[in-house]
Amino acid sequence: MIIRDVIVTPIAFRDPPLLNVAGVHEPLALRSIVQVVVDGGVVGLGEGNGGAEFTEWLRRAVPAVIGKSVFDLNGIERAIDEALSFGADALARRDLRSVLAPIDVAAHDAQGKILGLPVSELLGGAVRRRVPYSAYLFYKWADHPDAGTGRIAGADEWGEATTPDGIVAQARALIDRYGFESIKLKAGVLPPDEEIAAIRALAEAFPGYPLRIDPNGAWTVETAERVAAEVGGLLEYLEDPVLGLDGMSQVRAATGLPLATNMCVVAFEQIPEAVRKDSVQIILGDHHYWGGLRHTRELGMVCETFGIGLSMHSNSHLGISFAAMTHLAAASPGLTYACDTHYPWNRGDDVIVPGALEIVGGSVAVPTGPGLGVELDEAALARQHRVYLDSGRRERDDAGYIRRFQPDFDPRLPRF
Repeated sequence: MIIRDVIVTPIAFRDPPLLNVAGVHEPLALRSIVQVVVDGGVVGLGEGNGGAEFTEWLRRAVPAVIGKSVFDLNGIERAIDEALSFGADALARRDLRSVLAPIDVAAHDAQGKILGLPVSELLGGAVRRRVPYSAYLFYKWADHPDAGTGRIAGADEWGEATTPDGIVAQARALIDRYGFESIKLKAGVLPPDEEIAAIRALAEAFPGYPLRIDPNGAWTVETAERVAAEVGGLLEYLEDPVLGLDGMSQVRAATGLPLATNMCVVAFEQIPEAVRKDSVQIILGDHHYWGGLRHTRELGMVCETFGIGLSMHSNSHLGISFAAMTHLAAASPGLTYACDTHYPWNRGDDVIVPGALEIVGGSVAVPTGPGLGVELDEAALARQHRVYLDSGRRERDDAGYIRRFQPDFDPRLPRF
């Protein structure tokens, strides 16, 4: 089964004004949709990072992939590396993995369609029929402001969340709608005392729910230790409280809390140092930058070897990525924590036919159809591609966007 074509389509879709350590999400998020076309008209679907630069990387990889067997994942990876890792435009290793990822997912989807098997079976077999996800909370504005006046145009369906009460209300809305059984708060946005108050409010409102907080390296070691002393007993784990393996190691030694990361361990070559320093106890894998499904499945095996917990990181994404995450989690025996997902925030502009992926009771049933088990909505893809073209948006810039309304915003870390 030979790859005859690879179609790369950049898209843009609506994103709420979610606050984070880098600024605030812009009105449109960017992604790339990949279609790998093989003999017989079988089409495998993949979804990856967005933006003009990443789209260009993908398009540079296309000639290297055409002519390869869709089952030759090693050959596909080698061809991409050879095409993009030399010359003046050579990509760094992490960027090469990000380019490989959506093509790898699309190849797995095509393989499953050819064999009549779900992707989870291709990854070794599902060890769970439902994959748990957590309620992913954000500090957020009521809606995107008008760039000229700074005034809020009108509340979106989620409303504002800039106080402990607002965060609790957001959690309740997500839990009522989707049945989540664990909660994560994206932090590093407000002074630590305010975020401590939010965790306490969540613990009171949802007794017994596992809680997590992720300041994305916004804190100093001293601040992280203070937060741990205040609310450590309420947390399932603390995610990326500080920058770097040395800082994480200091926080771990001082607090004894399990520390998770999707920032300081993002490649296999970083794992040995993390293990030596006891810097992380949970790795949040993400097939978008670990090099696709096969390599992220390998990450799970490495984590099991060293007794490291495993969960999944998320960024703004749509249903193809959500399906890929679900199959990968289903086939990862060492998955020890509910996964992160932005899907409730972004599903309104999805490019797959609705119904295949529903969060019920805080989890998603693993699709049992061939491949990823999702179907591309061609009209929706064309619609979101048109949004991309008409918007003029070509790269993500959370800091630049927030500076329209807060000119003195400084993205440098640590902040508190």
